[in-house]
Amino acid sequence: QVHLVESGGGLVQAGGSLRLSCAASGSGFSINYMGWYRQAPGKERELVARISNGGTTTYTDSVKGRFTISRDNAKNTVYLQMSSLKPEDTAVYYCNVDFRMWGIQQWRPYWGQGTQVTVSS
Repeated sequence: QVHLVESGGGLVQAGGSLRLSCAASGSGFSINYMGWYRQAPGKERELVARISNGGTTTYTDSVKGRFTISRDNAKNTVYLQMSSLKPEDTAVYYCNVDFRMWGIQQWRPYWGQGTQVTVSS
């Protein structure tokens, strides 16, 4: 089984920075994509950034140039460095991984519990 532990959320002023971390633990699995989604009050959950196990990254347009996603495959950990934060970045940020158990063909998504990021103006 996979277990995700997120950390790094909090309150920051506009223009500030935060770094989110998400570590996957457990045994007997492989991870493909790792990423971050966010959900603001009254809005749908949206992709923020994701990274493949080969390092290919994707960002939503609103965070390009401000956020950087990275991962440490040896630690099964994904990071989201957020800079030049804006009030509209305020949301609950969820870690997401695509994983499969050894011996199983299908990749499945797994979600973290979410961490609150609040940007004050």
